[in-house]
Amino acid sequence: MSDLIPQPKADIRAPGKNEAITVKDCNQCGKCCTNYGGSGLSASVSEIDWWETYRPEIARYVSGGKIWISPVTGKQMEKCPWLQKLPNENKYSCRIYHDRPDDCRYYPVDIDQMISDDCEMLESRDLTDPKKAQSTLDNLMADSRPPLQR
Repeated sequence: MSDLIPQPKADIRAPGKNEAITVKDCNQCGKCCTNYGGSGLSASVSEIDWWETYRPEIARYVSGGKIWISPVTGKQMEKCPWLQKLPNENKYSCRIYHDRPDDCRYYPVDIDQMISDDCEMLESRDLTDPKKAQSTLDNLMADSRPPLQR
C-alpha cells in the first residue's frame, strides 16, 4: 500500500457491531489549520516565553499576548503564517510543527469537533459508537494531549 494513503491507527470492534472504529491518522488535509489558524488560536504565557527565548522568529508574530499578529501591520492575520500548502498536492504542513501552540497540538479534542469541521480523520462508520470512537481518538492523540474528560 502507498504511504500516502492514511492507514487506520486503531481498529477496535464495537460491541455488537460488525464495523470497526477506525479514526485515522491525519492526512494533512489542512482543514483544522484553515478553520482555526487565524484568530481562533491562543498560546499560553509559557509558550510565548519559550518562543521568545528559543524561537524568536515565532515570537515576532506575537503581540499583547495574542498570536499570529503581523509584525509588519500589527493586525491579526487571517491565517497561520506557518501553514504551507505542499506543491502540486492538496496537503498542508506546519513549519513550526514541533513548537506549535497547544491549541494546535490538542486538535482534534472530540468527535463532535471533528464532525463540525468535516475532519478527514473521521470515518462515517465511527459515528455508530461515538464513545468508542472518542476512546480511539484519545489513544491516537496520546502523544499530543491528555484524553478528553467527560
